[in-house]
Amino acid sequence: MGSGRDRIAVAAAPGAGRREALRGRLGMGDVLPSGPGDGTVHGGVWSDLSGAARDVVQAGQVLGGVHFHGPAPVSVEVPVPRQLPGDVSGFVGRAAEFAELDALHTSDGPDGAVPVVVIAGTAGVGKTSLAVRLAHRISGRFPDGQLFVNLRGYDTGPPLAPAAALERFLRAFGVPAPAIPAGLEERAELYRSLLAGKQVLVVLDNAATVGQVRPLLPGTAGCLTVVTSRHRLSGLAVRDGARRITLDVLTEQQSVDLVTAATRGYRTGDDPGQITELARLCARLPLALRIAAERAATHPLLGLPELTAQLRDESTLWEALSSPDQEEADAVRTVFAWSYRTLPPAAARLFRLLGLHPGPDFSAQAAAALTGQEVRLTHSLLDLLAGAHLVESTGADRYQFHDLLRAYATDQAHQEETAEDQRSALDRVAVWYLHTADAARAAAQTFYPSVLSSEQFRPGPVVAFDGQQEAFAWHRREQANLLAVARAAVQAGMDEIAWQLSATLHVLYSARNTFDDWLAMAHIGLEAAQRLGDRRAQALMHDTLGTAYKDSRRLAQAGEHHQAALDLRTCIGDLSGVAESAGGLGLVHLWQRDLDASRTRLEQALAFYQQHGPYHRTGPVLCGLAYVAADLGEQQQAAHLAHQALAVYRETEADHYMDVDALLLLTRVAREAGDPAQAEEHMAEATAMQDTTSSPALQAALRLEQAALHRERNRHDQALEAYWTCETLQRTIGNRLGQALAYDGIGQTMHALGRLLEAIDFHTMAARILRDLDQPWNLAQTLAHLADAHTDNDQPEHAHQHRTEALTLLDGFSDPPAATLRQRLQELTTG
Repeated sequence: MGSGRDRIAVAAAPGAGRREALRGRLGMGDVLPSGPGDGTVHGGVWSDLSGAARDVVQAGQVLGGVHFHGPAPVSVEVPVPRQLPGDVSGFVGRAAEFAELDALHTSDGPDGAVPVVVIAGTAGVGKTSLAVRLAHRISGRFPDGQLFVNLRGYDTGPPLAPAAALERFLRAFGVPAPAIPAGLEERAELYRSLLAGKQVLVVLDNAATVGQVRPLLPGTAGCLTVVTSRHRLSGLAVRDGARRITLDVLTEQQSVDLVTAATRGYRTGDDPGQITELARLCARLPLALRIAAERAATHPLLGLPELTAQLRDESTLWEALSSPDQEEADAVRTVFAWSYRTLPPAAARLFRLLGLHPGPDFSAQAAAALTGQEVRLTHSLLDLLAGAHLVESTGADRYQFHDLLRAYATDQAHQEETAEDQRSALDRVAVWYLHTADAARAAAQTFYPSVLSSEQFRPGPVVAFDGQQEAFAWHRREQANLLAVARAAVQAGMDEIAWQLSATLHVLYSARNTFDDWLAMAHIGLEAAQRLGDRRAQALMHDTLGTAYKDSRRLAQAGEHHQAALDLRTCIGDLSGVAESAGGLGLVHLWQRDLDASRTRLEQALAFYQQHGPYHRTGPVLCGLAYVAADLGEQQQAAHLAHQALAVYRETEADHYMDVDALLLLTRVAREAGDPAQAEEHMAEATAMQDTTSSPALQAALRLEQAALHRERNRHDQALEAYWTCETLQRTIGNRLGQALAYDGIGQTMHALGRLLEAIDFHTMAARILRDLDQPWNLAQTLAHLADAHTDNDQPEHAHQHRTEALTLLDGFSDPPAATLRQRLQELTTG
């Protein structure tokens, strides 16, 4: 991605090449129709500009606004996804399968290469290992990225939904959370659009059904999808051209080779016949063979005859329950039991209790919470389990199960732990997640207090966070686990933990805009609070849902939940809660530009906070009222309110992003009041402070206001640079409304420079986005700018058309700025 100066040179370039430059500038979901272009690329930056923005088709969901809920850790540069897990060590055999897979992928038959390969086979036969080894072998053929996801089709918990997998993939390609559509079909369409023309390898591990897979299939011939499953997934062959390879157990010689390789350097002199017998008892399944080989390697003084005798004795325990078609599954369970029974008691207890962990993976701290042991001891026990291949290390301090081992561990927990002990383990880990989430909340911000009471049981040491970035990183790692813990808490009847966990995570979800999990978690919390009959908790969860829907630009649902919270709090006489819900409704009305309703609700909240406190809550309400006044054209009142908000923020030592928000509003008010010197002072102060926050949303807002100030002071080069920086940031965070405002500002700057065709291009681009977003007020303003450019370009018919549309849009607004714009457009239309 080029610098702002690179983009200025592009935007200012006349004549040919504009189309391809625009193509290079547009964000995810922005599509230009195909056609010849003569743009050239230098260092990844388009060097000239061609085509018209009126040809651009905008698609996708857009979010954004004027208020900031906290810093979000978003990176501007998006890498090509490289999601493959590490290559498999000690891999043996499968030469025939590799040859067949290579032939399928490189096929030059009439239909080209096969787009989907299904690796099917029984549990533990090595499907994932083969897929991962294959993926590493051919990854160089897919320079545009490699995607990998475990669909968890055979876990004891729920499988991964296709919509959730698509969210991960879209994020991996740089689509920000607010720009990810809500529906499965829309996500799949965007996913296919992003992969069109690319060469991407997609590995879908542990798929249970065709329905899990089909939405994740690319639609372009340059991609390859590798699916692993215990089922045949015949529907993929019929509709999607898939070819299937059914994986059998290893040959006898391959099994011997695997055991020999795994024990090399630990044992010598073993009889090949005894190794063959050990492989037979393991049904020649790689998963069982690796566990058995590890047992042999760690007991070098114990002869293979003794080891195989132990395993044979163990297998007799399962024979009575076996049927002929269960031979392989029973062999795996035999090896599991054989290895499990030799564990020290503490390690065995940890293993089986880990089967009760609700999420897909776990940290050492979470494992310690399950058992109630010290973290240091738990680390040692996890190392022992990983060494025995009973758990798998996935990174620093993180582990996961093979799905068969998870099922076995869970079964052992049900057999060997009392119902009370199982409940206690789940309670310990749920409480640990709750209190660690509370510590992350405190590290991320200072505005929202804890919902936990001082009397609640507190677990052993929770994770300590050194600042908000560590808190956000923890939330990223644990996001899937947190939702799983909430669901498990509900199933266990721990409704208080369920709603408290949801309320605690509000700030982290809000900062990171992870809307799927945020909404799911909030609905779980609301239902838990309703079962408890706790109306205060219900109101809090309604407000959480209101904020989540507002931030995802579903304003109708946001208003419904804030209103439900307001009604509940009014009914129970929770006046502080009434003020909070009124403030939430006020912001929804502000985003809808229902300014009178917004002012009424915000004044209701302010009156309570000024009389009863807490004092720090008056700051955001005052700032909201300042935005209302600014939108109404009441500059003096807006400045007064913004100064009051700023004073509250500084007196209460609020997070810096709040100060910057107020300073940007003061900059805007001074600029619109014709006081550029005062605007420059506020902007300088905001710029000096914004380095202390990592919020791209706030940085984008600062650049947008900075650009407007440069433009109005005829510093056009600086204005263009700031607008392009703003556009890049807005695209990164998925705020296409912000992108549209940046494009409109570029258009105004081009107009001032006399570059009318470029001005028309950018105004048209902005108008298309705003029309898609159903933003009538902003669209009316942009159409007015577009009409002015057409007028100066001697195109009166186009100007009249755009002004007429703008007047129609203004029918829904009665505020003074709208009346002023209406009068101006009417005069120009009838003049």
